[in-house]
Amino acid sequence: MPHTPHAPGPARPRAARTRRRRTSAALLASAVSVCLVAASAPAVPLGVGDRLFPYLGNPGYDVAAYDLSFVYPGSNSEPLRAVTTIDAWTTADLDRINLDFAHGTVESVEVDGDPAQFRTAGEDLVITPEDSVSDGKWVRITVRHTSDPVPADGREGGWVRTGDGLAMANQADAAHLVFPCNDHPSDKAMFTVRVTAPDGYTAVANGLPAGTHKAGGSTTWTYRTHHPMATELTQVSIGRSTVLHRTGPHGLPVRDVVPTQYRAALESWLEKTPAQIAWMEDKVGRYPFEVYGLLMADASTGFELETQTLSLFERELFTEPVYPPWYVESIMVHELAHQWFGNSVGPRTWSDLWLNEGHATWYEALYAEEKAGEPLQDRMKAAYGASDRWRAAGGPPALPEPPEPGRKIGIFRPVVYDGSALVLYALRQEIGRPAFERLQREWVGRHQDDTATTEDFVRLAAEVSGRDLDAFFQGWLYGEKTPPMPGHPDWKQEPAGQPESVAKPGSAVEPGSVAKPGSGGSARGGGRAVSGADRRASAARQEPLR
Repeated sequence: MPHTPHAPGPARPRAARTRRRRTSAALLASAVSVCLVAASAPAVPLGVGDRLFPYLGNPGYDVAAYDLSFVYPGSNSEPLRAVTTIDAWTTADLDRINLDFAHGTVESVEVDGDPAQFRTAGEDLVITPEDSVSDGKWVRITVRHTSDPVPADGREGGWVRTGDGLAMANQADAAHLVFPCNDHPSDKAMFTVRVTAPDGYTAVANGLPAGTHKAGGSTTWTYRTHHPMATELTQVSIGRSTVLHRTGPHGLPVRDVVPTQYRAALESWLEKTPAQIAWMEDKVGRYPFEVYGLLMADASTGFELETQTLSLFERELFTEPVYPPWYVESIMVHELAHQWFGNSVGPRTWSDLWLNEGHATWYEALYAEEKAGEPLQDRMKAAYGASDRWRAAGGPPALPEPPEPGRKIGIFRPVVYDGSALVLYALRQEIGRPAFERLQREWVGRHQDDTATTEDFVRLAAEVSGRDLDAFFQGWLYGEKTPPMPGHPDWKQEPAGQPESVAKPGSAVEPGSVAKPGSGGSARGGGRAVSGADRRASAARQEPLR
């Protein structure tokens, strides 16, 4: 099919800014950077030095734009034909260029229009261009490959096979199971996505439509983002779907993608979105993207996910009447809140994940309090009681333990959900509500379309409050034990090993404990929730979130 990559020119200032700010040694370990010019050495997997995922991402370049083209064969068990074009700005002299790619067949590679040699090393595609690429230059990489929707052995994420097609769930490290990329949240880029599918299917992706073309019994849909995006937030839906349109605050387009047969059953939920956007705008400011909506996947994924501008939800969460309505609405708000916290303001490293999930859980709980009378303080008190156990099991909020081998989604633990919302509650107690609310607005405004670190948040909190908060954050973010809660000296840790109890809806519970439907631990966005047969049961077993 015709392939017209998005011109890289307009992205040049962003690429240069990203290059200047990425100075942390954690993101560019010298041990891997020496490999960039070792043309005669064996091909090896590289990474940007993330302490949790050391081989994710690649040094030596900053991606400005992706152009992704997929041809869907009409079956979600057969590989898609694909072309990925990457426009990048080099930040080092490169004899080789590493991309993350681990689940498809590469047919050919070109660098600036010339054929290039390639081989695999670990989960990297290692490309050797005909001529080395100098520092401070634009480079265009075109990879023709397949994209396999059948899950890789021992891997989770990437394509999600639905009842009528496909969707994507790439968090945290699975975008490179779908397309070659620099698969780390520190490298945001603009995206153009083209999907060709047989007539009768509908394709939708992040961003706004940029045209359709019909030919030979197939239709090609094109979408473009208007804001940079991390690879883990990419979304493509292919199915026998209906796209519903409505209007949000300030004329914001709101589009939802639903299985056609469930259109009527889902409408009462979907119509709530504009008011939820208005509620979030009242808290933190203008919605940061060009469009929003829900993708209702006909699949039991076990999680909901904040893919940028088009959040992924399990359809059965809304059509199987197990959870209280207020709880389902709070999950919707959790994913919506991520559009500000985690998507617009992205984490610089995966250790900064608490900033995403803590804030999304905070607004989820605050919404439940304001709209359904579920006290935030009660939920935070329950989380406080479990906090030491969560820290012992997975590390403190800003210094999480690495995931177990083969379980990279293991970083989505209770400590980054209710355990991190607890940090925000303590901060509000410490600096007062007015300063806390100013901080939230300033955070998303100052770092919009960018990435930020825990250290950035700590500095901004001190600036907004006019106080030295280093000792406060040291204990709450990095301590093995949970500090005393400001204003609540009576709050205590629950003793380890006590019998698990049934929790009321909205309260925080540990993984493995039995809870009534709607219990906490934030079984939602970016996270894992019960689904399928579990959701049909009268009780739900909470798991780590994704």
